[in-house]
Amino acid sequence: MNIQSGNGDVRRQPNILWICTDQQRTDTLGCYGNPNVNTPNIDKLASQGTLFERAYCQSPVCTPSRASFMTGRYPRTTRCRQNGQKLPSDEKLISKRFAEQGYVCGLAGKLHLAPTHPAVCHGVEERGDDGYQVFRWSPATGGTHEWALNEHTQWLNEKGKELKREAITGSRQVYYGEDEEDRQGTWCIEEAAKFIRSNAKQGNKWLFSLNLFDPHHPFDPPKRLLDKYMEHLDRVPLPNYTPGELDNKPVYQKMDSEKAYNFAKHLNYKEMTEYEHKLICASQWAIMEHVDEQIGLLMEVLKQTGELEHTLVLFMSDHGEMLGDHGIYWKGPYFYEPLVKVPLLIAWPGVIQSGVRTSALVELVDLAPTLLDAIQADAAPGIQGKSLWSLLKGEVPHDAHRDSVYCEYYNAQPWHPDLPPHCTMVSDGRYKLVRVHSSQQGELYDLVKDAAETSNLYDDPAYLEMKLQMMELMTDRMAWTVDPLPERQADF
Repeated sequence: MNIQSGNGDVRRQPNILWICTDQQRTDTLGCYGNPNVNTPNIDKLASQGTLFERAYCQSPVCTPSRASFMTGRYPRTTRCRQNGQKLPSDEKLISKRFAEQGYVCGLAGKLHLAPTHPAVCHGVEERGDDGYQVFRWSPATGGTHEWALNEHTQWLNEKGKELKREAITGSRQVYYGEDEEDRQGTWCIEEAAKFIRSNAKQGNKWLFSLNLFDPHHPFDPPKRLLDKYMEHLDRVPLPNYTPGELDNKPVYQKMDSEKAYNFAKHLNYKEMTEYEHKLICASQWAIMEHVDEQIGLLMEVLKQTGELEHTLVLFMSDHGEMLGDHGIYWKGPYFYEPLVKVPLLIAWPGVIQSGVRTSALVELVDLAPTLLDAIQADAAPGIQGKSLWSLLKGEVPHDAHRDSVYCEYYNAQPWHPDLPPHCTMVSDGRYKLVRVHSSQQGELYDLVKDAAETSNLYDDPAYLEMKLQMMELMTDRMAWTVDPLPERQADF
């Protein structure tokens, strides 16, 4: 099927290269304002398309976030609200919808829509009818767990190598990991390149999910790149933390400040040195430079195969990383900007606008309907996202899309068993409200006056009216996450 671009040219339906990193902050990229990290290829991609300055995930944890943006539905609607749950079989992934449109679909890396703990996942994670004809599975790397059928590990073993983890003097949190040629991201890019070349040769329409594990912890960049950033630690900022700021914030934040995930004692914020804090941040920059180098290689493959002008490229992350801000590392039941605001870039040369930066409020749930619009496929029943296609084409103001963004955490990780956290967040772009339903606590921030989210206004009498307005907005957003399925068949 051909579609017509804005200048009257008739083009075929685009290929989709969907790049999803894991646990990446926006400030790990040059195009988002970091002058110290070297990401020229991702920055170039941003200049060729649209950069979203305020894109938000619907859960700050892997599985519920991925279930949401892969279906276009909210976590509580998909019923996949927690890591360790399996996405119900009646939920349809966007990859399946593309397969039904005649696309060849492939994946390399992480999916995480079913349990991956080795106690349950003995081979690969259980799959539903996901539409992927090529499925190269590598859920994680460098941690305490390993999987017999992790294809990245198998690839390493075939080269006579194993996962590498080398301690660094003065740090309990950062390690030298695999060299660039051995990393999971390198393997993912090689798999993507093979897929693209094969389908280009056959003239197939394709969608490829490039699901990198980087820059997710453990903090283990290649030695060459980390050493480069270690030479300039004076340029690395300390985390955004004000002593005492957690005193009037929800209890989970104090727990996780003392030990990440409520158990990792080596990430007790107050016991860590300035060197350790800076080294962790530098490790993220080093990992993202490696990711950028690999993406540059893949863009060259698109050019060499003649697929570049026919390919919509989407770059994003499933959620962010606290990285010591507010005294917390990793992720959990909180909704600070570094955790829930994610990088999002979309480019398709000659079809969508280039060089655009938009401040519109956007949710990752909006991606599924956007991609369907890109190929002029019918809207799918049950999808709750709001398509970005008109914004990308310049047919509507590029600074307006949603009035608010919504995010939720329903005991998404099992690290707080004595008081399982249930929390929701809503933001209208100026004010952010968090309600912790499990402890009857909350947070309210004025993001204009307090962009650092240090001062919690939840119990401030002067902000009572605003708190009530935001509570009303939260209940409205919760109401509109009700499942629109099954569809009504008649008036009665």
